[in-house]
Amino acid sequence: MKTISLGTSSLISSRLGYGCWRIAAAWEGAAIRPEQLAHGRDAVLFAFEQGFRLFDLADIYADGMSESLFGEILKSAPSIRDEILIATKCGIRKAGVPLAFHPYRYDSSKEHIIDSCDQSLQRLGIERIDLYQLHRPDYLGDLDEISAAFETLHQAGKVRAFGMSNCRPSLFATYKKNCRVPLVVNQVEIHLYHLDALNDGTLDQCQAEGTTPLAWSPLAGGRLACNAAPDLNDPQNSRKTKIRDVLDRTARQYEVTRAALCLAWLLRHPSGIVPLIGTTNPVHIAEATKALEIDLSREDWYAIFEAALGNRLA
Repeated sequence: MKTISLGTSSLISSRLGYGCWRIAAAWEGAAIRPEQLAHGRDAVLFAFEQGFRLFDLADIYADGMSESLFGEILKSAPSIRDEILIATKCGIRKAGVPLAFHPYRYDSSKEHIIDSCDQSLQRLGIERIDLYQLHRPDYLGDLDEISAAFETLHQAGKVRAFGMSNCRPSLFATYKKNCRVPLVVNQVEIHLYHLDALNDGTLDQCQAEGTTPLAWSPLAGGRLACNAAPDLNDPQNSRKTKIRDVLDRTARQYEVTRAALCLAWLLRHPSGIVPLIGTTNPVHIAEATKALEIDLSREDWYAIFEAALGNRLA
């Protein structure tokens, strides 16, 4: 698979990344069953076989079980460790943790960042995380604490590089200016149903500062790829139908699936977007790699973009 540097770091990622949110449980809050764990393990190894080298996790995915499962995969196939990048995230604390009356909240205190990293390392069974990200911006986040935590983890050899997730451009710029270690990625939601990153300055900032945008949910949680019946109660139904029609027509032209075309549309952007594929279906994982073979024209990119906007460009 083609590769790309993550920001200004020495980390080399596959052009598509694999998101591990669902490897331990099919959805958030679902029961963790042995058959799902086996399915998730097979999905990760199949993604590796298909050329995926960036694997993105978080400490809250399946309450830590996604990291634990990934750690078990590494134990069973230790040779892959030196060939992949392991990314994970911290900073979200669920309701009732550690005490029953505690609310759902964000926490980027130095103590929590360092403690979360240590726990992730233990669950993953590794000595160093390649890419560590704050999952959500903490409204009470102290820049000096965040910088000190990152610096401590880097100097201890526990983390190679750092980034942010779901971070608006103004806040990312503030973090980057005040953080004493480089920030190399900003992981945000980008897909044809959610175009904010194209218009709010996120991708402009990434290009200007050499930051790599990671795109979570690049297929809108699978909705862009599936053939579900139109939802007539959805106020966006007309726009989504138009997007699907344009995608299907263009996909036939390029002889690819709709999913591969949606990923190619993201890959075409000059900021170097790395889409994170979240499916555990091996057929869909293999389909995703076809996006790398599509040489999407400027005209076709804009035809898809106009459909996604829901109106003509001015």
